[in-house]
Amino acid sequence: MEYDADVIVIGSGVLGNNAAYELARQGKSVIILEAGEAIPRWKITENFRTSPRKINYNDPYPNAPSAPTSFAKDYIENTGSFNYLPGMLKLVGGTTWHWAACAWRYLPNDMKLQSLYGQGRDWPISYDDLEPYYCRAEEAIGVSGRADEDQSGQGGKFFPPRSKDYPMPADAVTYMSSRMIDRLGKIGYRFIQEPSARPTNQPYDGRPACSGNNNCMPVCPIGSMYSGDVHARHAVTAGVKLLTNATAFKLEKGSGNKIEAVHYRSRKGEDKKLTARYFIVAAHGFETPKLLLMSDVANTSDQVGRNIMDHNGLAIQFLSDEPLWAGRGTVEEACIVNMRDGLHRRHYAASKHNIGNASPNMPVAERLIAQGFFGKELDARIRHDAARWVDISSMLETIPLPTNRVIPHPTKRDALGLPTLSIHYDVPAYTEAAKAIIMNDYRRIATGMNGTIINEVSAWQNHDHIMGSVIMGNNPSDSVVNGECRSHDHPNLFLATTGVIPAAGVVNPTLTGIALSIRIADTIAREV
Repeated sequence: MEYDADVIVIGSGVLGNNAAYELARQGKSVIILEAGEAIPRWKITENFRTSPRKINYNDPYPNAPSAPTSFAKDYIENTGSFNYLPGMLKLVGGTTWHWAACAWRYLPNDMKLQSLYGQGRDWPISYDDLEPYYCRAEEAIGVSGRADEDQSGQGGKFFPPRSKDYPMPADAVTYMSSRMIDRLGKIGYRFIQEPSARPTNQPYDGRPACSGNNNCMPVCPIGSMYSGDVHARHAVTAGVKLLTNATAFKLEKGSGNKIEAVHYRSRKGEDKKLTARYFIVAAHGFETPKLLLMSDVANTSDQVGRNIMDHNGLAIQFLSDEPLWAGRGTVEEACIVNMRDGLHRRHYAASKHNIGNASPNMPVAERLIAQGFFGKELDARIRHDAARWVDISSMLETIPLPTNRVIPHPTKRDALGLPTLSIHYDVPAYTEAAKAIIMNDYRRIATGMNGTIINEVSAWQNHDHIMGSVIMGNNPSDSVVNGECRSHDHPNLFLATTGVIPAAGVVNPTLTGIALSIRIADTIAREV
């Protein structure tokens, strides 16, 4: 049989593009299908500058009827107690256009949650299995960081173990971080500088060093921060064929229970079919299970679309008693990690406090205007409060619950006639049990900075960290893919998505997804 390609990759986000590029480098013919289109950075930057909705991070991006984002009206229906609405994009490069570039590794203990703490699930692979691929992922996207810190928050050094240093050194510590470290460190808080996928001291892979524009979200205007469009270009240069405006809607099964074709629809409604030896679905943590369920594939376990996890969050804003000057450099720079790991995970979720470094002028101004300030007095108060504004948001660990799920909507259709999304999500009791701990921490931190509390957000917040929806495991009866990210049901189908992650931890899962995708490419390359 003649095939259109050795491998077809569905989705041109960061995971699909890295897998495609690695396969092309190893001499394989690859086609990428992307539902959206390619948009130049200058256009996205201009859209941001002219938008009145600066805090809507999807707003500068295309939201075509044939490729709707998660914020499109009625695209996502929520039926659970929590309104789960992450900032998903559909364009070449995917959602990492506005991800802030936090590039963390999981801890070894994160991958043994059930064995060590009796909660959730274990990974079917170990940290040591993934460590060489973490190195390759960091090199691929250009991560800067400090290898001499203990990222577990236990107060040691050089953890988790690394076989290579970061490709680039971390930025210097900001003034705000240095003051908070000095004052809060005295009462026991341990700070870590976030590893970041952006050049610090010199250009990297054609991207300039960060110049501190401080609007990583929704778009880095100079292309310093890594985003998935980088490897879209690399893949095409390496020989990959990229098809845009091509929405996959069916995977077709053939002999030997293999997937033999994908059907896709253009924005004009034209349907086409492509064949390949292997298939990688890399279509976002919600869209991947939707495609599998629409195709009636990979689901003998009845786990496709189930077990959704996020890092549900809380937040606090307060005014410190001294100027700290947030807004210099990247929007995320430091975090508190005391509760990232430890025996408390037997009883309640791990957590991490992120110290926001985005310029606070807009929320400060909105608050003061609502209080009746105007004119010169308003200007003076904005300068005073913005200099002292502290915004802390926390990420909490969740565990997989089969009732937390995404399905193709049973009745609603988009402009292509394909199902929209229906999501049912409830915050797990394991996560709820940590809320009081977090809120108490907030007050202690504010007191440590002699702060005046402006707002405590005790309602659970969204993050864009979708995990569990096509969960990984050893047992085909309760998981969708094995430790290779290969479908238990179809030997030539792999899923390159953070949706495979079975234990959420508290860190951005993107680097782990890239590492797994590079590992997928190596596995396929050995077999094709």
